[in-house]
Amino acid sequence: MALASSASAQVIPSTTDIVAAPWNAQKVFEPSGLLDLTPIDSRDEVQPEDVPVKQRQQPGYEPVGIRYGSWMFNPSLISGTLYDSNVFSSNTDKRSDIAAIISPSLRAHTLWERHGIDIKLDAASTIYRDNSSLDQTNASLKGNAWYDISHDLAVLTNFQISHLNEGVGTLSSPTNAISPTPYDLYSGDVSVRKEFNRLAASVGVSVASYDYGSTRAQDGSIINQDGRDGQIYTLHGRLDYAFSPLLGWFAGVEGNQRSIRGTPTQSLDSQGYRALSGVTFGMTNLVTGEVGAGYAQQDFSDPSIGVIEGPAYRARLMWRPTKLLDVHFNAEQIVTETSVTSSSGVQANALQLGADYELRRNVILSVMGTYEVDKFFGQDRRDVVTTTDARVKYLLNRFAAISVYHRYSDRNSDVSTFSYDKHQVGINVTAQF
Repeated sequence: MALASSASAQVIPSTTDIVAAPWNAQKVFEPSGLLDLTPIDSRDEVQPEDVPVKQRQQPGYEPVGIRYGSWMFNPSLISGTLYDSNVFSSNTDKRSDIAAIISPSLRAHTLWERHGIDIKLDAASTIYRDNSSLDQTNASLKGNAWYDISHDLAVLTNFQISHLNEGVGTLSSPTNAISPTPYDLYSGDVSVRKEFNRLAASVGVSVASYDYGSTRAQDGSIINQDGRDGQIYTLHGRLDYAFSPLLGWFAGVEGNQRSIRGTPTQSLDSQGYRALSGVTFGMTNLVTGEVGAGYAQQDFSDPSIGVIEGPAYRARLMWRPTKLLDVHFNAEQIVTETSVTSSSGVQANALQLGADYELRRNVILSVMGTYEVDKFFGQDRRDVVTTTDARVKYLLNRFAAISVYHRYSDRNSDVSTFSYDKHQVGINVTAQF
């Protein structure tokens, strides 16, 4: 289900999955560098009814695919319409508009028994009827691969090459921008995982490089974003110990070095770490997930921001009271930084509660609510963001699906310029093979 909105100012992204958040955007509920080390070769075969509601493929509705040797190809095309009640995310100049969306994609993955490669090429274009300055096209080539050196030793890799756009009104978008900010992203990660009976360990390194273009302000001037170009280097490691098939312990740490160009008068460089420890749950299919707590610190070179540090937490839980209902809860705290035109450190705390219900084999209902608090350093500002999201997906057959959605966002800031609310309503039609 695609939602190609040009504005998503809160932690939880509302764009299609090809849109990876830039280095300074908040990715609270995206997978962090702390790896999931559940051994693939020791997992029991998962029955269709035990797969999460939004991921399961019912017989007769799964894509057919095109097989070529040991490779499987799955093409798809999403087209739809989006209504946005406040396209510029403004509290003074609210403008509504309708946009057309088209998003083709092609997934290719291997059918090998041990090793594997999974690659996806996709794009998403959003074209507005009255506000052409908001038009954007994103394109991405992403992939991951795993190589089993032995039954207890594996190498895991992933990469991404993308041309993306940062939406108007997002937390990291330049102030007064009326056009999305384009940027190119190149990223990769290599990790090694080793298992020692009940203990599993991993270590990895990743790098992400960003190259920003320029955007346009309300007065017609050009906002240069070259100061946000740079690289993010991350080193991460994790230990997992299984007390039983139902309960485990983990400890993980990730350190980062952000080398950002900045401006002659302001540095955007920083370095920091996050360390977490906690428990993992696997109580059959009733409750699964993990809860961790620890400490985080980010030291910014800019003295006006300084050091942001304190206790950190992360929780990702799913409760399945029935085979037809998934209730998921997420919570996390991170430290990030806003755009160069209004540079500031941010400590973000977010909670999310949602549910997915299989009304029928081919009808999925999803609802979600998010509450977020953004505390700014380097300026006197505190934002509270609430978001609701409701979606219905109807599978016509294995070749087509229709989805409709409604999303409401409200940002309440101490600085009134950044406060706004908006409604987004859309419908998408998916064709797949």
